[in-house]
Amino acid sequence: MKDTRSIDELKDLGTGRPAPETVEGLYRRAFQEFGAQSLWSRKPIEHPTIAQALAIADALRREGNMKSRPLAAKIEEACRASL
Repeated sequence: MKDTRSIDELKDLGTGRPAPETVEGLYRRAFQEFGAQSLWSRKPIEHPTIAQALAIADALRREGNMKSRPLAAKIEEACRASL
């Protein structure tokens, strides 16, 4: 069954829940590859929560370009799997 929860619902569920290593790796990759371009107004957090990782995925979609979207989708997919 496909998870149909919105990104905002997922953020609510992920608040205060540490992101698993897989999500942390994708989160760090987002800052390495797209930080200056799409995440310039944000600072990476050493141990992000699931909600914080989802916020970065959302920012990659809105402030990034077509190259950042696949990574945003991977972050969201990994977060959904961990909730």
